[in-house]
Amino acid sequence: MIVKVCGIREVENLKQLVKLPINWIGFIFYKPSDRFLEAPGLDSEAMRIFEISDFGMKKVGVFVNANREEIETKVNEYKLDIIQLHGDESPEFCQKLKALSFTIVKAFSLDENFDFNRLNPYKDHCDYFLFDTKGQLRGGNGQTFNWGIVNQYKLDVPFILSGGIGPDEITALRQFQHPQFAGVDLNSKFELRPGYKNAALLNSFVSSFRNYILSAQQ
Repeated sequence: MIVKVCGIREVENLKQLVKLPINWIGFIFYKPSDRFLEAPGLDSEAMRIFEISDFGMKKVGVFVNANREEIETKVNEYKLDIIQLHGDESPEFCQKLKALSFTIVKAFSLDENFDFNRLNPYKDHCDYFLFDTKGQLRGGNGQTFNWGIVNQYKLDVPFILSGGIGPDEITALRQFQHPQFAGVDLNSKFELRPGYKNAALLNSFVSSFRNYILSAQQ
């Protein structure tokens, strides 16, 4: 079960998080976001993040309607392992990136009217889908959606559950079941301020979640 923590941009916070049982760490390359990695005044901090030799985690770059050249530049500059596309990227765009041997996560914002048939053209070009809450922002709305909607999802591509997941959702996560459920994406509900996570709260939540998964598999 994958645990991804997204929106990191300060070195000191990253040093706290690398000690936790987290698989993926997300860095946002979208200027309007409060968690934009390269925001003015953070450039030196952002670059120092990647001087740490071994995270023990996969590094995820989050992009919104970026062009291929920009994505490739950031992948090389920051040594990213995974590309998360959180905009209106087409199946053809995903296919081109996938052909470069990148691991691709395509995000979709869900509400009660979401048509899962939209995912069919993407299924051969994405390694994971990410299901987020539909809202005014491109992610980071801090709200959960009705997870029952996901019962309509029938494809074989594994998915990451996102959208306002916080400590109050631990019971609901334990009850959530789907054959393609591959992990969770944690962000704003674990923050002390935008881009700075509460490491103690994350550790408690992730440990509880992982312990339940392990016990359920036995």
